[in-house]
Amino acid sequence: MLKNALVPFQDPVRVIVMTNGLLTGALRAQFFSNYGRFCRRSRPARSVFPFLRHAPGRAKWWWVRARHHGGRGGQEEEPCTELGAGCSLRVLGVLRGEMARLALMVAVPLAAGAPQVSAPVPQLPGGTAFTIFLRGAPIVGAPLDVVGRRLQVRYTADWRPLAFSFDGTVRGQTQTVHTVVDGTMARSDIAVAGETKQKIDTIADDTLLVLPNTFFGPYAALAARLRTAPPGSTIKVFGVPQVSFSILVGDSTPEHFQTASRLVSTHRTHITLDLPGAKIDGEIWSDEGGRLVRLSLPGQSLDVVREDVAAVSSRSVPVSRSNDEQVHIPANGFSLAGTVSKPSEPAATNTAGAARSPAVILIGGSGPADRDAMVFGIPILGQIANALADAGFLVLRYDKRGIGQSGGRAESASLTDFADDVRATVRMLGERRDVDPKRIAVVGHSEGGAVALIAAAKEKRIGAVGLMGANGVSGADLLLAQQQHLLNRSTFSPEEKQAKIELQKRIHEAVLTGKGWEQLPPELRKQVDNPEFQSILQNDPARIMPDVRQPVFILQGELDTQVEPSNADRLEALARKRKNSPPVDVVKIPGVNHLLVPATTGEMDEYGKLPDKHVSSRVTDALAAWLKKTLATRAGR
Repeated sequence: MLKNALVPFQDPVRVIVMTNGLLTGALRAQFFSNYGRFCRRSRPARSVFPFLRHAPGRAKWWWVRARHHGGRGGQEEEPCTELGAGCSLRVLGVLRGEMARLALMVAVPLAAGAPQVSAPVPQLPGGTAFTIFLRGAPIVGAPLDVVGRRLQVRYTADWRPLAFSFDGTVRGQTQTVHTVVDGTMARSDIAVAGETKQKIDTIADDTLLVLPNTFFGPYAALAARLRTAPPGSTIKVFGVPQVSFSILVGDSTPEHFQTASRLVSTHRTHITLDLPGAKIDGEIWSDEGGRLVRLSLPGQSLDVVREDVAAVSSRSVPVSRSNDEQVHIPANGFSLAGTVSKPSEPAATNTAGAARSPAVILIGGSGPADRDAMVFGIPILGQIANALADAGFLVLRYDKRGIGQSGGRAESASLTDFADDVRATVRMLGERRDVDPKRIAVVGHSEGGAVALIAAAKEKRIGAVGLMGANGVSGADLLLAQQQHLLNRSTFSPEEKQAKIELQKRIHEAVLTGKGWEQLPPELRKQVDNPEFQSILQNDPARIMPDVRQPVFILQGELDTQVEPSNADRLEALARKRKNSPPVDVVKIPGVNHLLVPATTGEMDEYGKLPDKHVSSRVTDALAAWLKKTLATRAGR
């Protein structure tokens, strides 16, 4: 049982309180504005919260709870929250078994007669929820081993820090931290595995207090700060109790999310965590009231999304056309959700009097790619679809299975399964009255190129294949090359670099042969022992290309450091060896990176700082020209 936490509110104050269990997998957290529904006491909300009932406007606060999906444990018990007449807050909760729970509350009670410092945050009908995603890459390492029994951060009404408290278990060791801020001095009492010490740090008086790498709750304060922080400014952060760092504020752009019931307007702000010895790029979305909507730290494999935005009925709308059509495509026991973008000018009618357009299916890359393939604020496929529709093509892009609005399960799918999904989209387009079924092309980006090749080898209704930044070597060789490139740019010693390469090779051997699993750490094994990763390692264009009879287009950015330009050379060589010599076209574009946008170095650490977040017109022009030339030869067949 958690101890009662009494927080007296004598001055305007904002409080973030969070409790949770083991941070692995996906957590679902929910805000509730009506506490009475979830209080285990029998008293109704009116009697439990007389202060809120009789003095509306003096307090603005939300309660959040979460549960860990797939966990085991005893009977669940709901936390009970009550607000006393003296404007104090008590938070009680129960952790049972291994059931992970999380609670986050932001409180803004104002003293009697005190002016309101900031505009009130609007209440959302029915409350708000968050889903927390932790997706470790195969070579990153073990998942977080953190049990947080209680985390509380207190700020003044204008977000100046007052106190920080944490009680939990980190990597098997019990830890408690209590920090009190007095001006620019932060005094911390720290207890780890029974040993206690005191630490004093000098911090800026407007510092944010966070617990690095573990909890998302304190980022609610960052979302609020970003309402008024201009691009180029710096927000000081104290990672209690060990490190001070800065968050650099980048450009902010408006972005909309279409939910089941409304359009959510947000501001998407690029941030850089300037840590000692490293910089981590990320993005944070806040709504018009300054409330946290989404936090994304790709380098930490962390994505926190408000549930109305994360729900399958919702999606981001970074690119749209007035004649866009939302479609659902029957697949293998589920439906894929997609967008059909149509040309502004109607297609020429055929002899039967029907207007039929050539069609293009766009296939996204690795990971949880939605139909727009949004990476660091760049909707790669959304922008390409718009350009191709302007060029006269009907274009379909879709959410990968298990992602966005699409059904199915991504975690159990292989590249062949994703290729079957492509074939389902081909069948759907072939049955449309506005599509010429003999002029359907598939175009894949990155890993989507491998999927496009597999689909084309099986599906003869595909008329042409476009590969953009696709691998020309096996997946195993590509991953080794990527890791070697990253290690070459790192500060690891030669011995450490070699050890990491050897570990990666052992991973490959275990996944591909089934031998040597016992040599891998158990947590690492969990990350790589799945159908998708196995199919990625096994994928080799040399085995697939001979069965691809369609014309092939290979487009490569010369600054691509994820899939180096030599891959395009190998793809070209494989394509030209095919029987009957189907057409092969290759275009290499200088100054363009793996995201197909203009760049300076092409390195991944440059992605978040790119001034131009638009797919290069040289990419879309070259692709459109090839499609027109190639599909024109199939007209009337």
